[in-house]
Amino acid sequence: MTKAQIGLIGLGTMGAALALNIAEKGFPIAVWNRTTAVTRRFQAEAGELADRVIPTESLADLVAAIAPPRAIILMVPAGQPVDDQITALAPLLDPGDLLVDAGNANFHDTNRRTASDLPMRFLGMGVSGGEEGARHGPAIMGGGARADWDRIAPIMQAIAARAEDGTPCATWMGDAGAGHFVKTVHNGIEYADMQMIAEIYGLMRDGLGMDASGIGETFALWNEGPLKSYLIEISATVSRASDPLTGAPMLDVILDAAGQKGTGRWTAVEAQHLAAPIPVIEAAVMARNVSARLDERKAGEARFGPAPQPLELATAELEAALIAGKILCYAQGFAMIEAAGRNFGWQLDLPGIARVWRAGCIIRSAMLNDMAAALAENPARNLVLAPAFAERLQASIPALRQVVAQGVLHGHALPALASGLSWFDMMRTGRGTANMIQAQRDFFGAHGFDRLDGRDTHHGPWGH
Repeated sequence: MTKAQIGLIGLGTMGAALALNIAEKGFPIAVWNRTTAVTRRFQAEAGELADRVIPTESLADLVAAIAPPRAIILMVPAGQPVDDQITALAPLLDPGDLLVDAGNANFHDTNRRTASDLPMRFLGMGVSGGEEGARHGPAIMGGGARADWDRIAPIMQAIAARAEDGTPCATWMGDAGAGHFVKTVHNGIEYADMQMIAEIYGLMRDGLGMDASGIGETFALWNEGPLKSYLIEISATVSRASDPLTGAPMLDVILDAAGQKGTGRWTAVEAQHLAAPIPVIEAAVMARNVSARLDERKAGEARFGPAPQPLELATAELEAALIAGKILCYAQGFAMIEAAGRNFGWQLDLPGIARVWRAGCIIRSAMLNDMAAALAENPARNLVLAPAFAERLQASIPALRQVVAQGVLHGHALPALASGLSWFDMMRTGRGTANMIQAQRDFFGAHGFDRLDGRDTHHGPWGH
C-alpha cells in the first residue's frame, strides 16, 4: 500500500478543505477524525481524489500509514485539545516526526510547546483564507525551527495561494510562535478592516439613505480602484444579495451582533504588552463586544433617542476616508509586528509578510504590493512615513476628517475610523500634550520628567 506523504487530524470544515487541497496537488494524505463515521464519509465524498486519501480508524493506524519521518497536521480547536492530541500521539511517534499545529493557536501556547521537552518536533503554522482558501489556496505563515518548515515547505507552497507574480503565499516567519503571532495580527487587521467597511456601510445606509443594492453597486465600483480587495469584493456581493425566504435584501434580515473567536482580542491584548499602539484594531474589537449587547443598546435608544441622522457626504469622500483608514490600520499592524520582532528576538521579514498576505488570506488587497515595496525600502520606518503612502494620506486624510466630523455631528458611531484619525493626528504632532501628564505624575508620585532645555532639574516646584 502506498504510504502517505503527510497526515492530518481533524476533518472539520477547515481540516477537510485542507486535506482535499493537499490531495488535489498530488500528495497522498492519511486522515483521522475522532468520529470514525466522519472519516469514512470524507473519503467516500472525496470523488476523484479518493485514491490519494487514506482513511484511518485509530491514531496508530494514522501513524503507520505515513512514510517516515512523519509530518502530521493538527486541525483541532486551539488550547487544551491541541495538548491532548500531542499527549495521545507522543507514544506513537519517533523523535524525528513532526507535528504541525495549523489551528488558530495563541502564539504563547506555541512558544510553550516549542520550548517544552516534546518527544517529537513541533511547528506552529497560521493558515488564513477560510474554507475557500483552505480548499483552493490559503496564505500560510510557518513558525518554528527553519529546518522543520523546510521539510513541509514543498507541500505548503504547492497548496498555497499564488500572488499575481506567481509567488506562493507560504513562507517561514520565524522561530517558535512567530507564525501564529503573524496570523494573530493578520486577524486583528481583519477585524479592523471589516469594522471600517461596516462603518462606511452605516453612513451610506443611515446617513445617505441608500438601499442595500445601491450600497453594493458602490462597493463594486470601489473594488475597481485603490480599495480593490477581498473584503470590499464580498461587501459588494453580500450587499446585493436577496433573502431567499422573504425576498428582502439579505443584509436587512441579519441581526447586527457580530461574532468573534478571540484572535482580534489577542491582538489587542498583546499590543498592550508590546507598547505597540493599534487603536483601529482595539476599536474594532470594542465594537464587536458592544454589538453583542443588544438589550443595552435598545435601552440606550429608548432613553436617548435614535442616534444616526441624515447627513450630506459624497460617496467619493467615503471612498477616500476608507482608503486613509485602511493605510492607518495596516501601518499599525506592521508596526506591531516590528515591535514583536524586537521583543521576542524574531527575525521577522516585514516585506515578506506583506507579500504572503497578497493572496489567499482574508485581508488580501491591491495595496499590499506597494506596502511590501515600502517595507523593503525601510522595515523600521512606519508605513505612514513611506513616501508612497504619505502622499496617499495627504490626499485622503481631508476626506477622513470630514467623514468623521460629519458622522460624529450627526450621531453616527465611527469608532475605528475616528480612532485611526486621532492616531494620525498624534503621529503628526511634534509637540503634544504628554508634558501635562508628566507634570501630574511628578506632582503625585515624584516620577520626574525630562526637560526640553536638557537641564538637570527633573522635578517641579510643587511645594509639597
